[in-house]
Amino acid sequence: MVADPEILEEIAPEPDDVSDLDNSEWEEDSGGDDADPSNAEIEAAMRGAQVQLVSGPSSEEVSHPYIILEMVVSADQMFKACIEKFPKSDIGILAAAVADYKPVTVSNQKIKKKSDALNVDLVKTHDIAAELGTLKTGKQLTVGFALETENEIENAQRKIQSKNFDLIVLNSLKDKGAGFGYDTNKISIIDKENNQEDFQLKSKKEAAKDIVDAITKKVHS
Repeated sequence: MVADPEILEEIAPEPDDVSDLDNSEWEEDSGGDDADPSNAEIEAAMRGAQVQLVSGPSSEEVSHPYIILEMVVSADQMFKACIEKFPKSDIGILAAAVADYKPVTVSNQKIKKKSDALNVDLVKTHDIAAELGTLKTGKQLTVGFALETENEIENAQRKIQSKNFDLIVLNSLKDKGAGFGYDTNKISIIDKENNQEDFQLKSKKEAAKDIVDAITKKVHS
């Protein structure tokens, strides 16, 4: 599941692009991201994976014959779509930063100003990553993302365990040129055994290749 994919022209995979991920079923979610892993779904599709992309509202476009896109507009809709698709998927990439809370009451009309203060009661949304972690079988692999501002490695390691991820892609807002508002990113990839691989600052397209390479390596380890 990949957030905010950049626009790529429609490309059918050339023979050299179809690698170890050929015929794998991928489920990806998108919309408001932790690590902004742009193009990972395109990279996976170009290597032969069949990608089911669940995306929140986005101005970006996705066009590839191996990608089936489902648009959603709420955390509840994304939860439902992911729960339905995950059992048939080999790999789940959970990149969307879904809101942790939602309003208890939703108005269909503009809320008129009546006083100097307005209180909004919130309730927790479904934890999609944690729920899929409980559903995951021994034949499935899940990848999460973490954007941190402090105690980066420790927080990422805790997230791997709490969500039952096999890999997590970490980046920090402390790194110049990484995170939001850039065409570049600087990531680290950590596995359940706390093995860590650090990458230099590079374009998000190149970072996506590193992510898919790590997934491929994990699948065949």
